[in-house]
Amino acid sequence: MDVPTEAAPGDDGRGLGRRPVLRAALAAGVALPVALMGVPALARTVGDAGGAPEPTPRCDDGDDPTPPQMEGPYFKPDSPRRTAMPDGPGTRLTVSGYVFGLACQPIADVLLDFWQADANGVYDNTGFRFRGHQFTDARGAFTLSTIVPGLYPGRTRHLHVKVQAPGRPVLTTQLYFPNEPRNNTDPLFDPRLLMTVQDNGTSRTAAFDFVLAVPGAGPTTTTTSRPGGGTWAAGVDYAVGARVTHGGAAYACRQAHRAQVGWEPPNAPALWSAA
Repeated sequence: MDVPTEAAPGDDGRGLGRRPVLRAALAAGVALPVALMGVPALARTVGDAGGAPEPTPRCDDGDDPTPPQMEGPYFKPDSPRRTAMPDGPGTRLTVSGYVFGLACQPIADVLLDFWQADANGVYDNTGFRFRGHQFTDARGAFTLSTIVPGLYPGRTRHLHVKVQAPGRPVLTTQLYFPNEPRNNTDPLFDPRLLMTVQDNGTSRTAAFDFVLAVPGAGPTTTTTSRPGGGTWAAGVDYAVGARVTHGGAAYACRQAHRAQVGWEPPNAPALWSAA
């Protein structure tokens, strides 16, 4: 999306979009300058002098959806619902941003499932340290409190995330840190997925806006087929262990959540298991 830049006289403050430049350079086989590789992108535009975005932020509606990336071997379903992962030592990191649809529509109730390595570059594959999911609020905003992940062989520093608007496909991708030496050698690194990162001394803050290939704001109004009927219903707050029927089969709730159209069992295995 567009990079907020210092406005020249007579300029509207938006400057030249980073993604069109990246696309042109990649298509031409031109090596990207280091300065461009280290400049992250936000879908929103910022206020004067880099101030906070508006409550419903403006954004550029002419750029591409957030690109997907591989899941990798360490994803684990059934993460706890939480916005803070104080699961071990490390430099504290707060990541915030928005989830937009096409035409800059913010999307509420988007599921974001994060997972990452600890400060030593190790993933917890038996428990849920540094794993957690949350939902965007009514403004399409999210905030994650965690630590800066450590390095491990072959990879640069990164966060994993799955992003899913109600009733829509899952976007699986990764977020990266600017000015990391391994960005130049990691074959998966994509500069379009750089976060804006600020060093605050003993902690860091980061920002990233996801853009999903969905046409509008909020939960989709489309309905899905419910062969055979059942007791599952959208809009109901289900607790862990709650049992429902859908399509002639029985299911048990794996994670507390408010049901949305598109998250019916068996469409959402992270939320429901066969009973």
